[in-house]
Amino acid sequence: MEKALLGFAAAMCVCGGCVTGIFEGKVAIQAVESIGKNPDASDKIQSMAIIGAAVSETCAIYCLLVAFLIIFILGA
Repeated sequence: MEKALLGFAAAMCVCGGCVTGIFEGKVAIQAVESIGKNPDASDKIQSMAIIGAAVSETCAIYCLLVAFLIIFILGA
């Protein structure tokens, strides 16, 4: 039972990373649409999209780190 709960906790952490990836894709879609509508502002839009993706990627990395800790440290 305890290993099942650890597995479930690790799966929830990985799901957090997957959700982050989905929303990073939405950011990229909106950035491309915005550049298509206003090509003159492409430098500002691109830099903000990259910064936003980098900030949200840290959440996914932390989720992956917690999943590894649950599996390899607590599951051992």
